[in-house]
Amino acid sequence: MSIAKFLGLIYKELFKINDTPQKVALGFGLGVFSGIFPGTGPLAALFLAFIFRANKASALLGSLLTNTWLSFVTFIFAVKIGSAILDISWLEVKKDWIHFATHFHHWGDLLKLSILKVVLPVMLGYLAVALCLGFLVYLVTLIIITKLKHENKS
Repeated sequence: MSIAKFLGLIYKELFKINDTPQKVALGFGLGVFSGIFPGTGPLAALFLAFIFRANKASALLGSLLTNTWLSFVTFIFAVKIGSAILDISWLEVKKDWIHFATHFHHWGDLLKLSILKVVLPVMLGYLAVALCLGFLVYLVTLIIITKLKHENKS
């Protein structure tokens, strides 16, 4: 399946949802946020959609589209942003994180890491990336759905 067909399918699925553009867009943005932030995913997207009264179907769709694979793509951005927030070297954080990932044997290894030095910058970075992308997806989805629903009424 080509990327254009895939994006067309997503558009059709979002457009067919019988809800307000704001709720659909918010759900999709929350889903993207949940899909990017490590340790969360479809269940977190549904929970956030419930809390914020957003569309659950679009939240699930956003989460499934971004879950896991986009976290790998945004890893370097997350490390750089989190390191900048904490004013530490992103190269050091990246090196320590990769060392941990390649030498992980049991959960006790996590305790050997300096949480402030490695885990916190990565999680802060992912939080920033997920919030920004989730908000951007919300805005773009809201604009597109609102415009298309307006054009279909005309």
